[in-house]
Amino acid sequence: MGEAKRRQQQLGDDYGKEEPILPWLPINKGQAEKFVTLTTKGAWIGIGLMVVLWLTVRFIGPGFGWWNVSG
Repeated sequence: MGEAKRRQQQLGDDYGKEEPILPWLPINKGQAEKFVTLTTKGAWIGIGLMVVLWLTVRFIGPGFGWWNVSG
C-alpha cells in the first residue's frame, strides 16, 4: 500500500484539507498567507499616501500660501 493511500485512510474526511496554524486557532495556512499579502499591500499604499501628503504640505502648499515653511 502506498504512503498516500495509507494517509488517506488514516485521516478519513480530513484528507486534503489544510491544517490550522495552531490547534486552537481556526485559521489555516492559506488564510494566513492571504492576510499577510493584504496587510503588506495596505502598508505600501499607506506609505505612498503619506509621501504624497508630505510632498503636498512641503512643496505645493507654500506655493498657494498654505503652511508657509520659509518664515
